[in-house]
This record gives sequence, C-alpha cells and structure tokens, in this order.
Amino acid sequence: MVRATSVVHVTVIATESLSKRFPRVTALDRLSVDVGPGVTGLVGANGAGKSTLIKILLGLSPATEGRAEVLGLDVAAKGGAIRERVGYMPEHDCLPPDVSATEFVVHMARMSGLPPTAARERTADTLRHVGLYEERYRPIGGYSTGMKQRVKLAQALVHDPQLVFLDEPTNGLDPVGRDEMLGLIRRIHTDFGISVLVTSHLLGELERTCDHVVVIDGGKLLRSSSTTDFTQTTTTLAVEVTDTDGHPDGTRALRDALHARGVETHTGGGLPGAGHILLLTAEGEETYDLVRDTVADLGLGLVRMEQRRHHIAEVFKDGDQQAATQTTQHGQAGRDGQDGPDVRKEAVGNDG
Repeated sequence: MVRATSVVHVTVIATESLSKRFPRVTALDRLSVDVGPGVTGLVGANGAGKSTLIKILLGLSPATEGRAEVLGLDVAAKGGAIRERVGYMPEHDCLPPDVSATEFVVHMARMSGLPPTAARERTADTLRHVGLYEERYRPIGGYSTGMKQRVKLAQALVHDPQLVFLDEPTNGLDPVGRDEMLGLIRRIHTDFGISVLVTSHLLGELERTCDHVVVIDGGKLLRSSSTTDFTQTTTTLAVEVTDTDGHPDGTRALRDALHARGVETHTGGGLPGAGHILLLTAEGEETYDLVRDTVADLGLGLVRMEQRRHHIAEVFKDGDQQAATQTTQHGQAGRDGQDGPDVRKEAVGNDG
C-alpha cells in the first residue's frame, strides 16, 4: 500500500520529513511517504523533485534533513548495501556505442557482484526477457532508441534486484514502443516479483501500469493513493448504440428520446463503426431500465451500457490540478531540471 506515514511502517521505500535544499532551490520539502510492494508510479512536473528523490534513495545524494529507508536500510548509512539490492534505469542515454548489449550487460552484472558464469547466464535470460536476444551481439551504437531503452532496462534487472527505479523509461519512444515498454514494466512485478518505482510525467502511462501513484509537486507530496482510488467508479453511465435504417444517427435518436423523458445527456468518445457514446447521470437502477427500454423502443442495437471510471488525468482537472498548477507557476523555475515536461500540460487529454 502507498500512504503518507512514517519510516516505522516501511515496506519497500519510506521517507519521513525528507528535504533537500540547495542555495537557491528547495528540491524536496518535508516529503513523507511509504511505498509498498508492486508497481508504483512517481509523477510530477519538471522540477517536482523526482530525480532528486531517486538519487537520495540510492544513497548518491545526502538529504538536507529527514530520513529515508529502502528495503529497510537507512539511505544515509547503507547506500552501498541498497545499491546491491536495487536496479536503476537512468533517464538519459548513458550507453557505450562501441560494445554489444551482451558485453555491456555482462559487465554490469559483474559490477553487481555476480561471478562470470552466472553473469553470462543472467545476461542471456534478461536480454531474452526484454526482447533483445536476437540483437544481443550488435554494437549498441547501431540500436534504435527503443532498443537502447531495453538495454538500460536489462542492466537494471540482470542482478535480480528486489526493487528497480525506472526514470522516465518511455522517453523518446513511439506509441508502439511505449506500449511494449509498459508491458515489460508490468511483467517485472507479475512474472518476477520485483517491485518497481517508475517516474513519468504522463499520467495515462501510470494509470495503465501502476498499482499505486505518488504525486509530488514543488518537492511536496500532493497525493498518494492506489490507482483504483484515483479511478474509482463514478455515477456516470456510458451508453453506446448502433445506427439503423430507421435511425441513421442512433446516438441522436436516443439522446432526443431520453431528453423527452427528462434525462439530460452529453456526448463522449466513441468506438469506430459503432456510433457514439452518450454520458448521463445514473440516479439508480431505474435509470438503467429507462435507457434499456428507450433503446428497445427505438429498435437500436445496444453496444454497451456501463458505469464509467475516472481517468487519472480527469482528477487533475479538479482541485488537485488547480492547486498544483498554482504551486508550479510560483516555484518551478530552476528546480531539478531533469524531470521532463510539465505533467499537467502533457498528461491531461493525452494519455487517458
């Protein structure tokens, strides 16, 4: 479970009043959060503090104040032990172009303490898992962006860590590449039981991939809850119908008939070739009966009638987003500089 709490209840990651201040910038501001097993998304705008937090959790950057633990180990005192148990996929390109994926991942496995034979075996298995087995002997310099991202993922997994940090793993990928990467991330936990902390500025990616979402802005915790809580079912009913010879525009016919019976509707998105979606408020079971009877009276085909769930992006159109946007406008300049585009400019409407 992900919740704001103290280090006492640590499962995988815990921070308590964690702060990181630079001479002119506060990157983290009294951040207290717990992260449990599973796939957790860390979302925030450019300068929100995501990269700073990861560096502190890896024991690479000291906190100004507060505490943090990873896998029960204090980051201030046990950085080396943490890095033995954790994998890290950096955001930026950091791969040597003149070696093969096999050579590089074997080297990283050896750096993590695996003996030579085990390092080679683990490298072959890991490259197969990320879809690079057939290309494993080619120099990395000739790889596409998607292939390079898979190499970075492989080196983060090769030593069989308990936890991996993935910093913007879909950066630079086309839609197909992004979907494939998100599938790989999900399988890290479902197939191998490795917990994942993945950063992104695209809310829709986290909605499709993560069990939990932690949102930070200006170095502060904005929200921390399960993805289910973010996307809980609403009272909005989505209705989709087909067109008929008698009603070439079935959606309009249904809307007019429902309006005549006192039911207000508005149009949502649609499925190709199957009409459009009408959205209406479901007051109770009687609303379902009314819609069903109206569709039948019109002789239309009912494609679906279901309660609709929020997308995470929609949540940010409400109070959370407004508050965060104000914070970002007043304090964003100069922070981190490594976190990618503004989550609220990029995410809303892009990735739901």
